Amino acid sequence: MTSNNGRSASESFKAQALVYRHMFSILDSMCLKWIIDSRIPNIIHDHGKPITLLELVSVLKIPSTKVERIHVFMRYMAYIGYFDITKVRIHGDNDGSNQEEEKEAFALTAASELLIKGTENPCIAPLVEFVMDPLISDSFNYLSKWFSDENRRLYEIISGTPWWEFLDKNPRLLGLFNDAMASDSQMIKLALKDHNIAFEGVETIVDVGGGTGTTAQIFSEKFPELKYIVFDLPQVVKNLKGCNNLSFVGGDMFESIPKADAILLKSVLHNWSDDNCIQILKNCKDAVKILRKDKKGKIIILETVINEEQDEPEITRLKFLMNINMQIIHGKERREEEWKNIFHEAGLYDYKIFSFTGYLSLIEIYP
Repeated sequence: MTSNNGRSASESFKAQALVYRHMFSILDSMCLKWIIDSRIPNIIHDHGKPITLLELVSVLKIPSTKVERIHVFMRYMAYIGYFDITKVRIHGDNDGSNQEEEKEAFALTAASELLIKGTENPCIAPLVEFVMDPLISDSFNYLSKWFSDENRRLYEIISGTPWWEFLDKNPRLLGLFNDAMASDSQMIKLALKDHNIAFEGVETIVDVGGGTGTTAQIFSEKFPELKYIVFDLPQVVKNLKGCNNLSFVGGDMFESIPKADAILLKSVLHNWSDDNCIQILKNCKDAVKILRKDKKGKIIILETVINEEQDEPEITRLKFLMNINMQIIHGKERREEEWKNIFHEAGLYDYKIFSFTGYLSLIEIYP
C-alpha cells in the first residue's frame, strides 16, 4: 500500500510519529523545569530514601485533584531517565492491622542528582533555569525572522540590543546567566580527577574570560601550589577579591594577555568568529612563558569538538543542538578540522585533543 507521494503508509506513519515527537518534545524541557521549580530532586534527597507518591504530594502540598496527574508526570520523568521507579515496604494502617505493604516509590538517578541545590556536589539546575527562562526560550519563536535578517543576532531583533547589552539591561537575567555559567563549571571538579597531568609542571595560569572565578576557585583548590589569575573585562572583575593563590586582573583579550606558564580558555572561543579566535590565540601564544630552554608552556582549551564518527549518538545530537544555540548568538561549535585551521592561522601547529566531559574536549596546544 502506498500513499499519494509514492511512500508506503508505514513510512508515512513513522514520519508522522517523528514530527509529533519533536512537536511535543518541548514538554521534555518544561517537565524538567517543573521538577526543578518544585525542588523534587531536593525533596527526594532530603527524604533520604525513595519516596512514595503520597509522601511526595504531601511535601508539595498538591491538591487532591492533581495527585493522579503528578503520578503521570513522575512516571514519564522516570521513563526519560530522571527517576528510578522502585518498591518500598511501608506500614499499612488503614484497616488497623499495621501490616507492611509494598508501594511504588521514586528514587534519584545520576541526572536528577545533578539538579539538587545546596550541597557540595555539582548542580546544573541554574543552567536549566537560565535556558528555560521565558526571556530566553521565547526568543526561539523568531528563528524565521532571524534568518531573514542580514546581520543582526536573534536577541538584537527581539530586544533591539546585542546579546551582552541585553543581559546588562536585565539584572535578573544576568544573575541567572552568571549562576548558569558557574553551575556548568562545577562539572570540572569531576573531570579534573582524570586530567591532573595537564597541569603538571605549571606554576602560573591565566584563565582568559574567567568571569567571576568559579572555575578559578575549583582549580586553585585542586592545585594550591598553582598561581591562578582570572583575566576578564574590567567591569567584570572590578569588585572581585582574590585570596591566597587566586587573583583577578582586568583587561581586553583582543589587545594582550598576562604572561603565564599556561593560558586557559574555557568555553570562550565558541562565542567568537574564526578571525576573532585567531587573534585571541595569537595573543595567547605571545603570553605563554618559556618553562625551560627546550620547552614552552601551553594553551589549554576546553571546548566542544564535533565528531559524529566517534561520539555516541546522544552526545552528537547534544553537540549539534549546542551548535544551533551558538549560531543564534553568532558563535559556533567546531569540528576538529575547523579547530586545526584556526590553530594554523594563529601559528600553532602542535596540539592534542582529549575527552574531558560528556560534551567538552580538552585541547592542549604547544606553541
